[in-house]
Amino acid sequence: MEDQANRNGDGIVAPQARPSFARRWGRRLAWLMVLAVAVSVLQVVVLRFVDPPLSTFMAIRQVQAWTGGERDFRLQYEWRDLDRIAPSLPISVIAAEDQNFASHRGFDLEAIEQARAHNARGGRTRGASTISQQTAKNLFLWSGRSWIRKGIEAWYTVLIEALWPKTRILEVYVNIAEFGDGIYGAQAAARRNFGKDAAQLSAGESARLAAVLPSPRRYSASHPGPYVQRRAQWIQRNARQIGGEAYLESLE
Repeated sequence: MEDQANRNGDGIVAPQARPSFARRWGRRLAWLMVLAVAVSVLQVVVLRFVDPPLSTFMAIRQVQAWTGGERDFRLQYEWRDLDRIAPSLPISVIAAEDQNFASHRGFDLEAIEQARAHNARGGRTRGASTISQQTAKNLFLWSGRSWIRKGIEAWYTVLIEALWPKTRILEVYVNIAEFGDGIYGAQAAARRNFGKDAAQLSAGESARLAAVLPSPRRYSASHPGPYVQRRAQWIQRNARQIGGEAYLESLE
């Protein structure tokens, strides 16, 4: 019956219709999307247990140095587990960047609304990225404001919030955050700015490091200007208000 259905009136077998061009490419695109999702999940699962040797932001900065002829540029990065970093630094980072870090699931909707209202009034632009979002961006992505990049950032943020404990997110962030041009992570920042190990940072030094995070290539923690000094004082007050080291214990 099937053979008869495929024959025309002259008894000649009709050729099977091939999938259209759009359908073939649609299938390929669907497989690529499945592959991208699988790779991203695998990345996040592996990096829950393996300390990243490099971040995308570090790699991009190194390439910029090579292509820009910056022969004296040296990337400074040395991993330190969270328990080998002075508690004052992660709590200062939370006080400065994301005071609702313990309670949100990657996105601080209240902060987003406050930033939207503030920016609508004009003046200095305020961001609302959480530590989770910044970790996703710094570790896996590139800088920019395109909706594609923001969409990928949101996806990675959901993944790390689902697959990593809060302490791991914080540990990775303080190790890959840029604290100066080519200076990444708590240990390199402590050595470069204060000549000491990250475990020996004082509360004041930690606050100054956290104070430069919005613009690490513009401001200096070792030679703070008025802005960094004011912001560091504000960070120390907020660190005390949110509970200091007890806040970190609540993440465990």
